Amino acid sequence: MDDKKMTHYNESDIQVLEGLEAVRKRPGMYIGTTSKTGLHHLVWEIVDNAIDEAMAGYGKEINIRILKDNVIEVVDHGRGVPTGIHPKTGISTVETIYTVLHAGGKFGEGGGYKVSGGLHGVGASVVNALSEYLEVWVKRDGHLYYQKFINGGHPDGHLKIIGDIDLNDTGTTVRFKADPQIFEETQEYDYEILKERTRQLAFLNEGIKITVSDSRGEQEIKDEFLYESGLEEYIRFINANKTPIHDHIIHIKGEEETEVRGKTELISVEGVIQYNEGYLPSLYSFCNNINTKEGGTHEEGFRLAIVRVINNYAREKKFLKDNEENLQYDDVKEGMTAIISIKHPDPQYEGQTKGKLGNSEVRKIVSSIFGEQIQRFLLENPNEAKIIVEKALLANKARLAAKRAREQTRRKGALEFSTLPGKLADCSSKDASLCEMFIVEGDSAGGSAKQGRVREYQAILPLRGKIINVEKANPHRVFENAEIGNIITALGTGIHDEFDISKLRYHKVIIMTDADVDGSHIRILLLTFFYRYMQPLIEAGHVYIAQPPLYKVEYGKTVEYAYNDAQLEEIRARATGKMSIQRYKGLGEMDYQQLSETTMDPAYRTLLRVSLDDAIEADRVFDMLMGEKVEPRKKYILDNAKFVTNLDF
Repeated sequence: MDDKKMTHYNESDIQVLEGLEAVRKRPGMYIGTTSKTGLHHLVWEIVDNAIDEAMAGYGKEINIRILKDNVIEVVDHGRGVPTGIHPKTGISTVETIYTVLHAGGKFGEGGGYKVSGGLHGVGASVVNALSEYLEVWVKRDGHLYYQKFINGGHPDGHLKIIGDIDLNDTGTTVRFKADPQIFEETQEYDYEILKERTRQLAFLNEGIKITVSDSRGEQEIKDEFLYESGLEEYIRFINANKTPIHDHIIHIKGEEETEVRGKTELISVEGVIQYNEGYLPSLYSFCNNINTKEGGTHEEGFRLAIVRVINNYAREKKFLKDNEENLQYDDVKEGMTAIISIKHPDPQYEGQTKGKLGNSEVRKIVSSIFGEQIQRFLLENPNEAKIIVEKALLANKARLAAKRAREQTRRKGALEFSTLPGKLADCSSKDASLCEMFIVEGDSAGGSAKQGRVREYQAILPLRGKIINVEKANPHRVFENAEIGNIITALGTGIHDEFDISKLRYHKVIIMTDADVDGSHIRILLLTFFYRYMQPLIEAGHVYIAQPPLYKVEYGKTVEYAYNDAQLEEIRARATGKMSIQRYKGLGEMDYQQLSETTMDPAYRTLLRVSLDDAIEADRVFDMLMGEKVEPRKKYILDNAKFVTNLDF
């Protein structure tokens, strides 16, 4: 390691802004939620600090471990947190970083980080505040330092030297246990969530090896990720279940200086694009490794660039005639997978969840860099350029056809109530927050559901067979499908860019199908439609899966329902006298009173809310399960059949 760089990262590079008093009182302000999502957020705050070091050029390996009792350990091989007395706080810099909110490396100045995803220092102190205990070991200057914090960030003794080490051996190890008083819902980490985010970080930071392991079971589970080609490998991973229409990945990489708050800063931009035979687009954007799920100025710049360049190329090469209108982004994005990753020394996020990038200067920089390099790709690869442009032209024709189909659907009736689907048995209440819509498989089950509902707030929409698989279908065929049209009309929100959740007519959309293979297929078809065309509906927690019982058990004068085989065995074990067991093959076998009592009545029913923790992974799984390629789907089923339950939610 460069001695000059090493000495430049010291106590004065840690900036202190304010104290840490409010974190335990209002944890949601700092980590969003104290649910399962917030629990995992703690891990990323510490991992982001390790990534910061690697991004700054120090240390190429990071280890994340789940230890016994759900203790998390993160090890990096960076420079090690500075250990001397901090000039402002008068305590060790280690203690400052872990007990003072907003204490971290100054971005772009001296030895601190030029870019930072975790906003180093903010995460460390917040994690400490929300932990039962936190321990930190620092390897630096030939010494091994140690300090422990307990009960939400209180130092349990001062920083001390506990050993001597090789001068070149540097790094930081953090070990913490989340406080159950804060995380009352769960303190159990989900290894799959950690693994997928770890894989993503390795894709976004080429050449850095990140391992994640779980020591809670009898045998340790371990996964290791290292990608030398970074984003190119990432897009191949995302597109593994799709059929690309061009071999070469469009890879954009560049940087540009700009004025940010009165200082000249360097903005780095990278992206990859590949088109496939499908119809649905997938655009993922990141800023300093943070997934900007709501988009922002970097996505705006990308859209401006790709539409401008493809239109210019199409006109220059006479794909578009002089009297024809320009292609729109909706045409250009069909079948496109794209990843945008920028590094910014002072990102401004809109909203507390860092969901949308707001820096205005980024739009022009991304548009310029992407535009120039996409244009170069098209000129240097005329055969692939022709394939891409022709796909956009076909998408344009399909979009106009779909628009006509949508307008025809809207024109079916001018009056509000006449526009609702004929088979919809609507509820009488106009308070959407109280209302529920059951999407039911078949007319027979629909009839029982209509009889068993509470008419005031429960609506019933029967489906005629299986809906179209939107993963494979051209968009105009989707809109021509009567069942899809009924769902869109009944919900009232619109779709895609026109989606408006404030117009949602029912705050619970409940999928109620048979507990067999056909019922499961209908369920996954519906979820695929909601994910691809009404994703905010899932994100806001409005989609549910009904849980009808599998068995009716009668003994003596007692009637009980079992929702799985384990419950059936439990009833068998304690039941006395003659027993009668009925296995329900479908919802239609229940009379309306049984259906109401077991599956529809809020006092007795069980509903499973559909959640979306990771949109990118969800995108990949929907592709795999519902897309064109058979082999990945077959392999997944064979590999995971014995492990997976309730995959559709």
